Amino acid sequence: MSSRDEQVLRAAKEVVIKFIEIGRISPATFPESFKQVYETIDTTVRQPKEADLPPKKKKS
Repeated sequence: MSSRDEQVLRAAKEVVIKFIEIGRISPATFPESFKQVYETIDTTVRQPKEADLPPKKKKS
């Protein structure tokens, strides 16, 4: 598991713990909720930053 994967997992865990504490996630919905939170964070982290993208070509 890469460092980035571990960070995503840790962040997802923290978010889900907070949601459990405030009652937004119950044990019955935990598996699906955790998966959704993890995938959302992972997708966000892996998106290329605008600065990392090649410059757009100007239309003539």
